[in-house]
Amino acid sequence: MVGRDGDVAATAATGADGAADRIIRAEGVVKTYDTGTSKVQALRGVDFAVERGEMVAVMGPSGCGKTTLLNCLSGLDQVDAGTIWLEGQDLAKLSDRARTDYRARRMGFIFQVYNLLPVLNAVENVELPLLVSGVRPKAARVKAEEALATVGLQEWARHRPAGLSGGQRQRVTIARALVNEPAIVWGDEPTGALDSKTANELMELLRTLNERQGLTLVLVTHDAGVGDRCDRIVRMRDGQVVGQTGHRLAVPAGVATG
Repeated sequence: MVGRDGDVAATAATGADGAADRIIRAEGVVKTYDTGTSKVQALRGVDFAVERGEMVAVMGPSGCGKTTLLNCLSGLDQVDAGTIWLEGQDLAKLSDRARTDYRARRMGFIFQVYNLLPVLNAVENVELPLLVSGVRPKAARVKAEEALATVGLQEWARHRPAGLSGGQRQRVTIARALVNEPAIVWGDEPTGALDSKTANELMELLRTLNERQGLTLVLVTHDAGVGDRCDRIVRMRDGQVVGQTGHRLAVPAGVATG
C-alpha cells in the first residue's frame, strides 16, 4: 500500500488475482517507441509474473524486447498500456517521486557495463546509493563493507575499479545492488562482458545469494549458461512472450510452456 508520504510498503501485498506470492506481475504490457520516422512496438501485450524468491532468465534474439521489458517492469520506462504490479502495488498509481524512492529502496540493478565511478574505491562505490538516499555515512560504510564481504571482496574494498579485474568489478556492482537489501534484483546481460570462467563464477554467486537470502532475480541474457542456472527461462520474440521452460511456472494463464 502507499502511505501518506507516498512510500510503498516493504511487505508483499496481494494483487488483484489474489496471488500474494507473485512479487512481479504484468498483464497486457504494451510499449511503443517513436523514432521520428516510424513507430516501433517493442512490447506487444506481454503477460509476465515472477514468484518471490524465484530466479528467472529472459531470453530471445536481439531486438525482441527483453531489455524494454526489464525497463518497464522496474519502472525505468512507462508503459503505453497494460498494468504492472510489484509487491502488489500498481506502478502506474505511484508518483514519479514515489516510484523513484521505491526503486532506490526495494530494487537492485546489475548491468553489463559496470557503471562504477573511477575516482571512488570499491567500498565508496557500493555505499554511494545509500548516501544519496540519506543514510548516515557511518551506517552506509558498515553496510557497504558487509555487502562486499558477501561477494568475497572485503580485501579489495580500498581498490579503485582500474585496479580490479572484470569479474571483481562486476562483483562490486552486485554488492552495490545488494547494499539496500532489495526485494528484487534486475540484471541486464550481467555476464556479457566476462569470459566464460568468470561468468560461471558470477552465476554461482548469484545462485547462492538467491538460495541463501531468498533474493528474487530477473536476468535478461543471451547466455544459455545463465538460463541453465535459473529456475525458469522465459523466451521472447518480436515483443511477445512465446514460451517458457523450467520447474517454477509463475506466469499468467495463456502463456505457452514447454
